[in-house]
Order: sequence, then C-alpha cells, then structure tokens
Amino acid sequence: MDINIGDVLLMKKNHPCGSARMKVLRVGADFRICCEGCGRVVMTPRSKCEKNVKSIIRDENQISE
Repeated sequence: MDINIGDVLLMKKNHPCGSARMKVLRVGADFRICCEGCGRVVMTPRSKCEKNVKSIIRDENQISE
C-alpha cells in the first residue's frame, strides 16, 4: 500500500472522539498519525494501520519524489 506523508486516511473504525479521518505525519515501520477531530497523535505499527484503512485521500498539490 502506497501511503505518503500528508495523506489523509479514512479508517474502518472511528477514533473515540468520533472522527474516522487521520492525517499521516510519519511513515516507516511505524506510522505516526494525527486525528483530524481532536488532534491526538498516535504511533501505530504499519501492518495494523494498513489493515484498518478504508480509503486514502491524497493532496493533489503534494509533489511526489
């Protein structure tokens, strides 16, 4: 799965605050994601995060390297 910094992930399950949208802050073996509802930052293993993604919303203005 191709996930980049700045992408917004629509998750299968909602965060406890009620939002299902998470912004990617860091990629690697772990993902650092930020809830767009409450601003909580979470580190999660890549495999767990990729399994729970429903869709990826990409920023069209983002430059890919």
